[in-house]
Amino acid sequence: MQINQINSLVELYFNKREEVDGKRPFLKWLKPDKRTYNWEDITQRIYKLTVKIKSLIKKGDRCLILSENRPYWLMTDIAIMNAGGISVPIFTTYSANDYEYILNDCKPSLIFVSNQDQFNKIKKFINSDVKKIISFEEIDADSLLIKELLNEKVNEKIVNKDLKRNMPACIIYTSGTSGNPKGVILSHGGILSNCEGAVELLETLTKKKDPTFLTWLPLSHSYEHTVQFIQIIVGAKVFYAESLEKLISNMGVAKPTIMTAVPRFYQNLFTKINMNFEKQKGLKRKLIDQTLYLGKKILKREELTLGEKIINFLCEKLIRKKIRNQFGGNLQAFVSGGGALDQNIGEFLNAIGLPTLQGYGLTEASPVVSCNLPDLVKVETVGPPFRTNKVRIAEDGEILIKGENVMLGYWNLKEETERVIKDGWLHTGDIGELDQNNYLKITDRKKDIIVNLGGDNISPSKIENILCLNEFIKQSFVYGDKKNYLVALIVTEKETNKDKIKLIIENINNSLTLIEKVKKFVLINEEFTIENGMLTPTLKLKRKEIIKKYKHQLESLY
Repeated sequence: MQINQINSLVELYFNKREEVDGKRPFLKWLKPDKRTYNWEDITQRIYKLTVKIKSLIKKGDRCLILSENRPYWLMTDIAIMNAGGISVPIFTTYSANDYEYILNDCKPSLIFVSNQDQFNKIKKFINSDVKKIISFEEIDADSLLIKELLNEKVNEKIVNKDLKRNMPACIIYTSGTSGNPKGVILSHGGILSNCEGAVELLETLTKKKDPTFLTWLPLSHSYEHTVQFIQIIVGAKVFYAESLEKLISNMGVAKPTIMTAVPRFYQNLFTKINMNFEKQKGLKRKLIDQTLYLGKKILKREELTLGEKIINFLCEKLIRKKIRNQFGGNLQAFVSGGGALDQNIGEFLNAIGLPTLQGYGLTEASPVVSCNLPDLVKVETVGPPFRTNKVRIAEDGEILIKGENVMLGYWNLKEETERVIKDGWLHTGDIGELDQNNYLKITDRKKDIIVNLGGDNISPSKIENILCLNEFIKQSFVYGDKKNYLVALIVTEKETNKDKIKLIIENINNSLTLIEKVKKFVLINEEFTIENGMLTPTLKLKRKEIIKKYKHQLESLY
């Protein structure tokens, strides 16, 4: 398939449908009793949905999708574009203020909502712009139930040939660590260009096994939204996870070859596996230590002695194979994006037989910019840029991106768009460097830097990641802008006492520079969550909100 010759995401889908057997399994939601849809099932539903949507909207109208991941999601997304609309996926975890802002900002003509719980979040913000609500399950409103719609007899098979690569495909609102969400307008060509770069990477991963994905990151996130179209290109079988809590058991059922997730998932995985390793004794413990030691040597491309090769063979059979089997046995790669993955975690997971490739991107770039390659993993980097976009480093170290993948702009925010796109170059706000292999390394975040009273620039996220590697520290937040020293909020298990945390932080401080040391801290029991407004939907800290809530405790440490 020549992706660079395709005009739209709609054309991409229907071209692929021509290539595959219609009875081939495609989408499956891992909720009990949910059916598996084959390619022909999905295609027929897209045709029927398209006809209905086209009768309700005008070309370029926004159509909102508020739903957890499920097969109806992908059908709806493609049908909206096929009917000439612009898809607006939104998170199920936004605050009431965010929902109100988005509905007023994009003024959707049509709303797709999954169930009563989701509908309750937005019903008081629905205004006269909305012509119809289509629900996946029954709700207490004047809505059209998708099941009934799909039961109607429709013979029309619309395939929209008027769509072009430079036309808007969707508006994805960035969750933002401060302020209102911004609507990022992504083009058909932008997402297709991103897919082209990703497929080159995936071809090396899908040679051995049929591509199977397990999806749990919300489809409303630009990362997973684009992954949908990569799944279509490679003809993958896609499983939608039940929930984050059931993810590991879902992996046993789906047996994925590839899985995409954010750093928080890998951090939790690292902690669980590490705690299990710590309990082992005797020969098993020695084998685990050797697995880690030799795995890290292989990762760094260091030569093994004959004796080490024999031991590594045993590690492969007795440790790594068992670990892989817990994740379904077919995993070719975890792909990490949406934030910085700690180097220790990356090394650990690769060493124990769970290949983990860190990538980098942002919604404004459709979203992936670069990713590590399976045959050369450099965990301290985010890999080489996709050949479909250019990356250069500005004089102040900021990473700039140019290519078809760069957004068309922010919806209704002309000045904000002009501030970040200059001469075609997207200014990312991230600081980085390119190494001798052209691998990109992110060294800082322009906006999240702490500048202390001495004028030193400090990355709080680097220190937070190190603190959270300890099993007794669940979450941390580092503070100290315009101060003489750094302090932290520490979230622990309830039974952990202050003296224990003090000792842990003192040990961690030994590995930090003088300006990075955490001098004082305060323990808090309440976790930072999406629900309490302290985390974005992709589990990044909302620094502004945390400071607002804990300002008194933080300032009392000075």
